[in-house]
Amino acid sequence: MLNWWLGTHLERFRQRRWFPVSPKRLVRIQAAYQRYGWWSLLLSWTPVIGDPLTLVAGVMREPLWRFLLVVTLAKTTRYVVVWGLT
Repeated sequence: MLNWWLGTHLERFRQRRWFPVSPKRLVRIQAAYQRYGWWSLLLSWTPVIGDPLTLVAGVMREPLWRFLLVVTLAKTTRYVVVWGLT
């Protein structure tokens, strides 16, 4: 949820020198999220791409209710599978 919130406020710093993503890369990331949409949040449980996905969802103004629903489903499924394997 923190990443989503940070993403909603991130673009206001886009013109700052220290902004961590180049404008060209940000456009590519937004285009990819547009292409796959909220379905991509089902991968939010993955270790490497999960956190950036949740941040991008905030940048793209994904509705909070949908964000919470999909991310909760994805992460709950992950932990149920881990629990089942142990």
